[in-house]
Amino acid sequence: MVPRQRFSDHAGLGRQWADFVGRLCARILFLRLFPGSRQGGLVFSVRLRLDGRMETILVTGAAGFIGSHTVDRLLADGFTVVGVDNFRTGRKENLEKAGKSDRFRLEEADCTDAERMKALVASARPLAVIHLAALVSVQESMENPDLNFRLNLHAVHVMAEAARLAGVKRFVFASSAAIYGEHTNMPIRESVRKRPISPYGAAKYAAEGLLLGFGRSFDMTVVCQRYFNVFGPRQDPSSPYSGVISIFDRLFREGKPVTIFGTGRQTRDFVSVHDVARANLLAATGKVRASCSHNICTGKPASLHDLVKQFGRHYPGYPAPRFEAARPGDIEQSIGSPETAKQTINFWAEIDLAGGLRELVQGKPLDIGSPLDPRPGFLER
Repeated sequence: MVPRQRFSDHAGLGRQWADFVGRLCARILFLRLFPGSRQGGLVFSVRLRLDGRMETILVTGAAGFIGSHTVDRLLADGFTVVGVDNFRTGRKENLEKAGKSDRFRLEEADCTDAERMKALVASARPLAVIHLAALVSVQESMENPDLNFRLNLHAVHVMAEAARLAGVKRFVFASSAAIYGEHTNMPIRESVRKRPISPYGAAKYAAEGLLLGFGRSFDMTVVCQRYFNVFGPRQDPSSPYSGVISIFDRLFREGKPVTIFGTGRQTRDFVSVHDVARANLLAATGKVRASCSHNICTGKPASLHDLVKQFGRHYPGYPAPRFEAARPGDIEQSIGSPETAKQTINFWAEIDLAGGLRELVQGKPLDIGSPLDPRPGFLER
């Protein structure tokens, strides 16, 4: 068990208290100016506990696509963040904004290094761990199953054990819609039979089982977030394993034809990375009654043909797409039901596909809310 530090031993306590008081005054002013935003008597969140433990969240994969947006969102909402990344696919420029905050610390480390992770989590003493580090490609998992096992299952055990030893009570895991495999009845609900068709999906499903077992055994609340097709800024378009939207965006910019694998009638549930970052925030800091698994999605289908047409509105005269054979491991239809996440973490997607694409094409950041916006259930411990 990690011993609690006394107030007098906590480095930088004066600075943290000054920051806390400033944000507290801003929150009180906001609620006085906009009393209707209390949402049923919600009180403002407190980022410093009376036992001296700071409101710190540890994020693995912090320099990645979803990780860096999650870090930015946590910092905007007043949390202290410890980021972990080995920069296998993460990029330091993704953390340019976060690096300017004195509430952010980056540790370059590998999540499979058990001893390093135990020491790091113990020293950070986080209220929650958000584990986003992973091998994130179905295709790469089929090309390198051993790497898939190491990064998508073994690393999960390492992080869960480090969290258990440090007394962490909340663990948020980046799962995937790939655990479902092929289904004909849409939208996909969490209760359907799981039949993954790739090593990636199988590892994510196994990791969920491992974590939920940890939760039941060690009094840890585990939240498994089954992301559907996440898109938005900072997704690397140069990688052959990148998401379809980032690849299409690059090709449309270059005036080159996009390649569609299969008929183009396959559907996806595209969810903005800004919404995903907010879902991670809610899962890590909101009131969650028990361990759970749920979809992070919009519930709105879009085919690849639809996607080409959406891009075409921004790039008139674009070249016709090219078609190639469907790739092994790719799922034909994937649309999620968002209803469970509304109940478990009070989340629903707010950004539609057209708005998200507009941000990508025009390079204008979306208005994703003020850090002073009160969110239902924050820190009701």
